[in-house]
Amino acid sequence: MKKEESNQNAISRRNFITRASVISAAVMMPRFVLGCKSPSDQITLGFIGCGKQAMGLQDAFMKTGEVKILAAADVYEAKLQKFAGQLSGCDMYGDFRKILDRKDIHAVVIAVPDHWHAAIAVLAAKAGKDIYCEKPLSLTIKEGRAMVNATRKYNRVFQTGSMQRSWPEFRQAVELVRNGYIGDIKTVKVNVGPPPKPYDLAAEPIPAGLNWDMWLGPNTIPQVFNHNLAPGMNDDFWAHWRDYREFGGGGMTDWGAHMFDIAQWGLDMDASGPVMVTPPDKDHQFLTYQYANGITMTHEPVAKDNGVTFVGTKGEIHVVRQKIETTPAELATRTIGDNEKHVYRSEDHYKDFLDAIRKRSKPICDVEIGHRTATVCNIGNIAYQLNRPLQWDPVKEEFKNDAEANKLTGREMKKEWNVI
Repeated sequence: MKKEESNQNAISRRNFITRASVISAAVMMPRFVLGCKSPSDQITLGFIGCGKQAMGLQDAFMKTGEVKILAAADVYEAKLQKFAGQLSGCDMYGDFRKILDRKDIHAVVIAVPDHWHAAIAVLAAKAGKDIYCEKPLSLTIKEGRAMVNATRKYNRVFQTGSMQRSWPEFRQAVELVRNGYIGDIKTVKVNVGPPPKPYDLAAEPIPAGLNWDMWLGPNTIPQVFNHNLAPGMNDDFWAHWRDYREFGGGGMTDWGAHMFDIAQWGLDMDASGPVMVTPPDKDHQFLTYQYANGITMTHEPVAKDNGVTFVGTKGEIHVVRQKIETTPAELATRTIGDNEKHVYRSEDHYKDFLDAIRKRSKPICDVEIGHRTATVCNIGNIAYQLNRPLQWDPVKEEFKNDAEANKLTGREMKKEWNVI
């Protein structure tokens, strides 16, 4: 056989194999990935984190009738068994990477403590999984940007668990603000809890079935176990790890990730943020943010509710879960006209994520939005910690002329889990 003929035959065989592989992949690939839409197409999920929040998310996703949960992972065996016990055919793992290795799982739901979010999300994106991740998006600003970068690099769909964006009272408040019903916005008051504190809980025996080293994960400084961080099966309370700087951002990132999010949405700042943050001092009763357009936003620690108040030149809007109060009063039920400004409309945060997976589009609270909201919370916490005014550049995502503050935009992470 001539060399030219041999090459041509080799090319033909390669073409055949390539085409056969494409056809085979297409047969095995769910129709929504190919752009086809069918109510019968179920999206397969893996849950990473099986605590109290995950149980609520399991219920929310199962109620859509559009998913099958094939696997779950947790470092606390009892919680893993309880979660999987509610389902049929759910495999259990002590290491979440086993879920990422599975080709039959389309997306993951991340419901673990905040210090784990970035490492898991980046690995999930690299593994080709779409991602639903609980709020606040990240423990640090640099980790949040790493999550955005990985999502874009691997073309993933990413929904942040800021579900208030899919609730009508918050959409109404935002559209009233955007359409000028209370005039020019002068200030926004965000009423949520305080910043975190350094970890100070006493050591307790590590319970059987808990992989404490894996729970600590990316953290480089070992912390002693206390049941307030990882409650047992008989502890009927929400874990308190977010109260401590090593694991979370306090009330600032807990309820703050919800309420600062609505403030950012109303101000049309989803791709930006404030340019200055000042902790309480003789001229500022509350921690105060300032935007480049002159609008200010204050953090007013919880008195009676977690909420947001927009103050304009013609009125006010106060919104909390399941209630919106306005001045003038009739604005609360005002219908926003077809020709007025409207924001992304989602009636169900979980279905919205599943729809975005099928369409390969951005959901209502895309990773960039979640990152920008978490950043607002985090620069506030940094101002509290350093107790001085800070100038923030939302484009470069760094503080101006302040090396100490910029160091706090990231943290040291174990090499195995480092994403920044």
